[in-house]
Amino acid sequence: MEAIRHRVSIDSPTSSVYDAIATPEGVASWWTQHVEGDGALGGKLEFWFGGDRPGATAEVTALDPGHRVEWRVIDGPAEWIGTTITFDLRDVDDATVVMFTHAGWREPVEFMHHCSTRWGYFLLSLRAGLQGGQSTPWPHDDKF
Repeated sequence: MEAIRHRVSIDSPTSSVYDAIATPEGVASWWTQHVEGDGALGGKLEFWFGGDRPGATAEVTALDPGHRVEWRVIDGPAEWIGTTITFDLRDVDDATVVMFTHAGWREPVEFMHHCSTRWGYFLLSLRAGLQGGQSTPWPHDDKF
């Protein structure tokens, strides 16, 4: 199985980074502005990117406050279904390091390469918003 991996250091407390990843309101601040659902363990989150249905739906499969958030994709692009999206957090030198993994891709198709670029972009959006800058969640993101 294939995986997308990124590491981002954010000059913000781990609790703030965790809240931005673990709550629908937090995710709406940096990935896509339209997030619906329940961010609790076992809850389901819908991520909307326009259109008449969510672009992806994930089940929250792991929550370790201040340390880990994990989602399992249950609906969305065919290549995403059954994959897991994990955010592992740790304190390093007064910053929070986010180790991001989108695992379980069956093969490294072109869409995976596209998603790797987009995930990197949105993780930098997360960083910008938490460091006092301007985050750029969809639909305000750069299109490329």
